[in-house]
Amino acid sequence: MRELFRDKEHLVRMAGLFAIGFVVFVVLRGILIPADFGEFGHFRGGSLDDNRAVTPAFAGRAVCEECHDDVAAERVDGAHSAVGCEACHGALASHAVEPSEVLPELPEATSLCLSCHRISVARPEWFPQVEPDEHSEGEACDECHLPHNPGM
Repeated sequence: MRELFRDKEHLVRMAGLFAIGFVVFVVLRGILIPADFGEFGHFRGGSLDDNRAVTPAFAGRAVCEECHDDVAAERVDGAHSAVGCEACHGALASHAVEPSEVLPELPEATSLCLSCHRISVARPEWFPQVEPDEHSEGEACDECHLPHNPGM
């Protein structure tokens, strides 16, 4: 039995390193993790208040249609009539407030269209879906389709 603990200094050092590591972990965890973390499952309770404090930057379809009535008329009977303007063009409240100073960027058609229309088993069968290489042979979607009324 005496030979089993012959080099006990090494075991004591290793146990000391583990103890120090554990203490450092507990201290850092106490410093870095907010007190309200885990209040709602794995969420931080204060994040709800943080999100409520952010003012939405969306203008809404009605505001867009005040100036862009030509686009609104084009969309009336189209397949995208139920899709909000800012779903594709992004949040545009700042553009609505200062239209001449804040100019929105036009989205790149193919990547935007494919975010909804690429073939996916998660979408219903009736929803228009395409395999881009077979469908367009590399052409941009807006070469054949009108973005606001995508019929041919």
